[in-house]
Amino acid sequence: MKLAYLFPGQGSQAVGMGADLYAHSAAARSVFDEADELLGTKISTICLYGPEETLKETLYTQPAIFVCSVAALRALEELGAPKPEATAGHSIGEYAACVAAGAFDFETGLHLVNRRAQEMHRTSIAAEGAMAAVLGMDPEAVVAACQAAEAEGAGIVDAANFNGGGQVVISGEPSGVARASEIARERGAKKIVELKVSGAFHSRLMTPAVHSMAVELGKASISDTTIPIVANLTAEYETSASDIRSNLAAQIDHSVRWEQSIQRLAADGFDTFVEVGHGTVLSKLMKRLAPDAAALASGTMEEARAVAALGGNA
Repeated sequence: MKLAYLFPGQGSQAVGMGADLYAHSAAARSVFDEADELLGTKISTICLYGPEETLKETLYTQPAIFVCSVAALRALEELGAPKPEATAGHSIGEYAACVAAGAFDFETGLHLVNRRAQEMHRTSIAAEGAMAAVLGMDPEAVVAACQAAEAEGAGIVDAANFNGGGQVVISGEPSGVARASEIARERGAKKIVELKVSGAFHSRLMTPAVHSMAVELGKASISDTTIPIVANLTAEYETSASDIRSNLAAQIDHSVRWEQSIQRLAADGFDTFVEVGHGTVLSKLMKRLAPDAAALASGTMEEARAVAALGGNA
């Protein structure tokens, strides 16, 4: 068995996230309690009870996802689950992946995630954005549709997430996203789904947030890792503190290369993947990205015990 831990990103959140872990794992519960104290906000209450409208706000979504993922990580550790040989996280999930790899501790990660949420929220208010999922179209064709829309003067639009399984998310100015969606549909995309988001994440509209986060990351205590992180920006293994700093800043206005990241892991013999955090978004994607691999969730104690059993513990 060659094991990797995967950490979900924005879109995985739901009211009640982490509730089972909170109720049954002392290690997970301590993560929620520490987060409440550090943030001065009852992020645990927002995760467990909502309301949904609050949880969907970027200011709260990103810390909530990070806290739930680290809580799941600590629950796995408490159960004696096998340690991963690599980690990866989708967008905001990369911060929890860094904690798992030893790049920084929970307190540092929570501070960075909170600042990231604030900066992206601020940038979203300053520049209205939109996002849409393009389904059933080759990634190269989606990129070409974005380029064609910009060439017509429709506005900024970028390929934001290469999720795999025939799904590419585009992001940018509303007019640019709308025109690129039309072009993609004309060129054979099976379906276009407008996403309900508060900003144009992973597009050039987010560049002001990159500059702010680069300063914040430069001040943070970040270490080289012994467990590699497959970065969103490069889809390559990263272990140096300097690369982790630059990647975490740059990923804000660059594409999430998730399909390439999983392909890299699978090509290197990783055959078991655990989604660490709430939900099954990433583990379901694995059926398309690496159908021969085992993909497990860990958002409940029952699921976490199944992961622990991989190493002979439960």
